[in-house]
Amino acid sequence: MIRHAMNPSLKKALLLLAVVFLTIAGKTQIVNVESARMQSDTVGWQGSFGAAFSMTRNTIKIFGANADAHLQYKTSNDQGLWLILGNYNLLKVSGKNFLSDGLFHLRYNRKVNEWLRWEFFGQYQNNDITQIKSRILLGTGPRFKLIKQPRFRMYAATLLMYENEKEATIPAVEHSDLRNSSYLSFTWLPQDYLEMISTTYFQPRLAEFGDYRFMNQFMFKVKATPHFSLTVKWNYLHDRFPAGTAPKTIYNYATGFTYEL
Repeated sequence: MIRHAMNPSLKKALLLLAVVFLTIAGKTQIVNVESARMQSDTVGWQGSFGAAFSMTRNTIKIFGANADAHLQYKTSNDQGLWLILGNYNLLKVSGKNFLSDGLFHLRYNRKVNEWLRWEFFGQYQNNDITQIKSRILLGTGPRFKLIKQPRFRMYAATLLMYENEKEATIPAVEHSDLRNSSYLSFTWLPQDYLEMISTTYFQPRLAEFGDYRFMNQFMFKVKATPHFSLTVKWNYLHDRFPAGTAPKTIYNYATGFTYEL
C-alpha cells in the first residue's frame, strides 16, 4: 500500500525513473547552436518542433512529457539570422510535479564578411536535476567559418558571457560571473538524407579558470520524409563546480523525431 509519506526506497526509485525519463526525452543543459541552424537559402521564417510522451500506471501513475520548438528568421539581404529555441521537460507522479526543466534561447547572428559573423545571445533556463532554480545568460562575440565544403562545414566562436545563477539549495545561493564561452562545431553530410553534427563548448569563469564547464553534443539525423527526421543524440556535461549537490558529470543518450515546417 502506498502511503502519502514517500519512503526512501520509493523516492530513490522515482528519482531513477526521472533520470531515465529525462535521458530519453532530452536535456536542456546543452544548446547545440549549429544543429539549430537550418542550412537553407530560404528567406523569412522556418521552423521545427518535436515531442515525446510517456504514461505508466501501476500502484502509482507516472506521466512524462518533453516538447521543443525552433524558429529561424533569415533577412532578405542575408546579413542577419535570428534563432529562437525553446525546450521543456516534465515528470508528474500521482498528479504532482516531481521534476521539470525548461529553456528559452534567443540568438542573433550578423554577417561581417564571408568568414566572420558577430553573435549576440540571451538564455533563460531552470533544471531540477542540476539544482538550478534559474540561470540567465547574456553574451556576444565573433563566430568564424573555418571550412565550408558542400558536405562538410566547421565553425569556431569565442564569446564573452555574463551569467546570473540562482541555485535551488537551502540556504539559497545566487552569484553573477563573467565567463568565456568558446565552441567548435562541425557538420558532415555523408548522404543527402544523413547528417552528423558535433558541438563542443568550453566555458571557464574569467576570475578563476579552474571553474569551468565542458560540454559536448553529438547528433545523428536521418531524414525519413521531406518533413520528418529521426534523431539520435549524445550529450555530455562536466561542471567543475556544479550547483548544490548536483553531480559534476552528466551524460545521456536520447532518441526522438523532429518535424520541419
